[in-house]
Amino acid sequence: MADAFIIDAVRSPIGRKKGSLAAMHSADLGAHAIRALMDRAGVDPAAVDDVVFGCVETLGPQAGDIARTCWLVAGLPQHVPGVTVDRQCGSAQQAVHFAAMGVMSGCQDLVVAGGVQNLNLIPISGAMLAGRDYGFPDPFRTSPGWLARYGDQEVSQFRSAEMIAEKWSISREEMEAFALESHRRAIAAADEGRFAREIAPIGAFSADETPRRDTTPERMAALKPLVEGGRVTAGVSSQNADASAALLIASERAVKTHGLKPRARIHHMSVRADDPVWMLTAPIPATRHALEKSGLTIGDIDLFECNEAFASVAMAWMKELAIPHEKVNVNGGAIALGHPLGATGARIMTTMLAELERRGGRYALQTMCEGGGQANVTIIERL
Repeated sequence: MADAFIIDAVRSPIGRKKGSLAAMHSADLGAHAIRALMDRAGVDPAAVDDVVFGCVETLGPQAGDIARTCWLVAGLPQHVPGVTVDRQCGSAQQAVHFAAMGVMSGCQDLVVAGGVQNLNLIPISGAMLAGRDYGFPDPFRTSPGWLARYGDQEVSQFRSAEMIAEKWSISREEMEAFALESHRRAIAAADEGRFAREIAPIGAFSADETPRRDTTPERMAALKPLVEGGRVTAGVSSQNADASAALLIASERAVKTHGLKPRARIHHMSVRADDPVWMLTAPIPATRHALEKSGLTIGDIDLFECNEAFASVAMAWMKELAIPHEKVNVNGGAIALGHPLGATGARIMTTMLAELERRGGRYALQTMCEGGGQANVTIIERL
């Protein structure tokens, strides 16, 4: 099968809740990453075949096929189309998969893939909340088919995070230590300039504002659990955030035609699913499946990224698969950097690629839990 290459990858700085990007229209935020990508790649935008962007909660400024709108707002050629992907938290990672599939099939040569999310403008679960005006309290419990299969039990990421912590015997104290390490790593990466290459500043805003330098064990211990008697607190959960990220995916023909220099090759991509009520456990079977299909082992992978939706998710994944923490989320994860839902998959891949290059490694693997009990896995090979 033909190869798909990553030519370049860029992201915005990450804005925190009520932060620097809170009022920025989502189309302008997404356009920023696309415009920066095209400038850096040095390729004619008219040669792009499609724009595939992830976004969740597609209401208001994120409605109307935000992928297409972002491209147009970026001032780029009108004949280039766009399509918006929603695989929940894995939307932007799936966007990269669809872009690579288009290239590997021979149907396309240059595709922009990425994602955008402004959680200050449209909050998490905004679409579910909007459905209540039409008589639907949630997407599940008014479906006879759903009730017949799963009953009327609560379907919630918070419940899942708690169940995972209990099943894998992960204490609150262990999760808080993991969360503190996420902040420590993100702060160290920022202070050492490791994010500088991947970030395209928005005016004077040039650095992620999500890592908390004032976080301490005492502050974390004082937080109330999200559910009474539980272990999971806001301190061990991902932060709401705003960001965009974009990658240019190219065929071998496009590389030759446009004189491009690839940074990496897509070595493997797959997606698997698990119990939708447990919701956040799928990275475990998905990673096993990806390693089996690719013929690689844990030891072959130089870097891992497992999205820190909650500390318990990444910790159970590491525990179950015997993956050493020193190889995982080495520049911090969503607990420190934030989780801008539809953009996170592309943000992580952008960061992972830059770190793989910095270390001179060969393979990096990315996975993340997603609504519906799903998980994407991407393995890239540095060139």
